[in-house]
Amino acid sequence: MGTPDLTIELAPGHQTGLRLRNPVITASGTFGYGTEYTHVADVQRLGAIISKGTTLQPRAGNPALRVVETAAGMLNAIGLQNPGIDELIRQRAPIWAGWTVPVIVNIAGETLQEFVVLATKLEGVPGVAGIELNISCPNLRAGGSVYGSDAEIAAETTAAVRKVSSLPLIVKLSPNVPDLRPIARAVAEAGADAVSLINTLTGMKIDIHTRQPILANVTGGLSGPAIKPIALRMVYEVAQELRAGINGRPIPVIGIGGISNLEDALEFLMAGASAIQLGTINFVNPRAGLEIIDGLECFLSQQHLPNLETLIGAALPAKHRTQQPV
Repeated sequence: MGTPDLTIELAPGHQTGLRLRNPVITASGTFGYGTEYTHVADVQRLGAIISKGTTLQPRAGNPALRVVETAAGMLNAIGLQNPGIDELIRQRAPIWAGWTVPVIVNIAGETLQEFVVLATKLEGVPGVAGIELNISCPNLRAGGSVYGSDAEIAAETTAAVRKVSSLPLIVKLSPNVPDLRPIARAVAEAGADAVSLINTLTGMKIDIHTRQPILANVTGGLSGPAIKPIALRMVYEVAQELRAGINGRPIPVIGIGGISNLEDALEFLMAGASAIQLGTINFVNPRAGLEIIDGLECFLSQQHLPNLETLIGAALPAKHRTQQPV
């Protein structure tokens, strides 16, 4: 048997699709714009890169301290520090246009109209392969609640972006809700080509000497190995909810949350994820993605499996298993 086939189609219902050479993607906010890592890792071997969260206007982010280590991960309250969409298009996209690895731009807005303008600006920009819609942002219309916590608002935002963008559209879901399944279904029905989950869990840490929260923002997003069992469970549930597709249109699930090595990646794939995103591990080992790609090839060869499709959803109840497009 030859080299196992790791390719995956992330947007099977989209007119052009989004085909990746392998399922390993770097998560937004953990790998910069990819350009920062070219001297330490062969970024062209990755399945895809997702940019830092990008807003309409430049943002300085939250005051320090913005990051703190935890027992099994980290808390961050960066505050979406970024140079803004126009600078990304001017400075980063021309570099990406010369790469073979697709780059997906994560966009974050505080109003529906901001999301629409962001997506409109990215339309037709060489080097931009897709959009990841970050609906874990505060929604000004809803009194500061998170976009992704309300299925109706999440669907409305997805539909608005879908209307103005011809790019493959991934919607990133927040775990800070009682049940992600109705929200995942709502955004899929509204036009998402895929969903990614989970974003960080809200947490905090207190300095016992000052008796004050350590993060200047008080709370931050918890990521890393500590959240992996929770993320795995949510991916498993959403994969069951969506694997039958929407009106015959497959909706791939992208798993995120504490993935650090080959075993973690395999668990998410078997739970129903068609691809994975690596986040916190990039700060520890920026070559982790490449190691996982090599590990997947080796695992499939050892198991005498011809392609990745044979693993996706293997842990789901039999009635939920379906063939993935290749």
